[in-house]
Amino acid sequence: MSSNHVIPSYLDHSHLGPWGVYLEQIDRVTPYLGHLSRWVETLKRPKRILIVDVPIERDDGTVAHFEGYRVQHNLSRGPGKGGVRFHQDVTLSEVMALSAWMTVKNAAVNVPYGGAKGGIRVDPKTLSKGELQRMTRRYTSEIGIIIGPNKDIPAPDVNTNEQTMAWMMDTYSMNVGGTATGVVTGKPISLGGSLGRREATGRGVYVVGCEAAIKRGMEIKGSRIAVQGFGNVGGTAARLFAEAGAKVVAVQDHVATVYSEGGLDVPALLAHVEANGSVAGFAAEAVLTSEQFWGVNCDILIPAALEQQINAGNAHRIRAKIILEGANGPTTPEADDILHDKGVLIVPDVIANAGGVTVSYFEWVQDFSSFFWSEDEINQRLTRIMREAFNSIWHVAEEHKTSFRTAAFIVACTRVLQAREVRGLYP
Repeated sequence: MSSNHVIPSYLDHSHLGPWGVYLEQIDRVTPYLGHLSRWVETLKRPKRILIVDVPIERDDGTVAHFEGYRVQHNLSRGPGKGGVRFHQDVTLSEVMALSAWMTVKNAAVNVPYGGAKGGIRVDPKTLSKGELQRMTRRYTSEIGIIIGPNKDIPAPDVNTNEQTMAWMMDTYSMNVGGTATGVVTGKPISLGGSLGRREATGRGVYVVGCEAAIKRGMEIKGSRIAVQGFGNVGGTAARLFAEAGAKVVAVQDHVATVYSEGGLDVPALLAHVEANGSVAGFAAEAVLTSEQFWGVNCDILIPAALEQQINAGNAHRIRAKIILEGANGPTTPEADDILHDKGVLIVPDVIANAGGVTVSYFEWVQDFSSFFWSEDEINQRLTRIMREAFNSIWHVAEEHKTSFRTAAFIVACTRVLQAREVRGLYP
């Protein structure tokens, strides 16, 4: 490599973490990209990284500083799109990887967005609602120079919600001097939010799960489901599978793991979590350790929590035939290989949890036109797009004899690099 081709620190595989996992995924897909591999470095270098200081005045009069990020990974196919998370473990590596997976995800389901992501390193439980609002507004003002309805559109993620998006939309609107509903998605319905958005990610997991079951000759009715993470995504997916006759036998969250051989009462468990903030204390047949969860006898496993939960240490114990990645990056490359060798069908995050961004796209389109669709219309459109994406990726996996994840990356990276190639370089 020539001396003028300097390797940035974020390309160094020795700095692992989530970004390292993503780089390894790109290395795996490169041999399948043909002449487009000339442009593959595009996928390894985020277009823009913004790190901001977020100072706020606390309720007690002291001043606190938090570190915030917004990363735009690739904008070749359209404006950046990706969530904002508030979490004490947020790192630049994580936000970079999440923005890159958004690039791949948007291209995999063929919505006209690039990939972006944001976050603040903070434990939101330590802030009052007033402090949370001040932090959100200051962060929005700091990243306001790179976001916008045609530039980069944030959305909810871990520990952010409709209220967070309302504050962000209002702050951006005040700064530009006019109401800009399209600057974020996942907003309250009263501010131009879309029906069906809250459940969209979990619904998408269910839709591709049904498609995967068909491919594996498995009936959903009577199948055994295990879910890690029982928030918006895992809870919705569990409810839809249960309504279709599946048995949700195990649920794990950040506090506890509950198990029932005959299937948990999902509506009752959802109500318990709503009231208590966790599955802990729910009257179940058994309470398992966090490690025992991975060895549960199930047909479908849904990791819907945080990254790198399935790793070389627990992949051997997994008994599921299908894994639906409701979370972003829940499986390490080493675990991927172990599970692939065992014949487990992994439906990767970039397709399995793409329901959220798909309905975010619907919301953005509705905001631009000021014309809104019914929830049935939205669910039908979502189901059609997810099924079409699943089946086109399945075809590529069969054609190239690759894992489903590699096939998803082939489809997505080809679309991104075709756009890069035809646009050319400026200047």
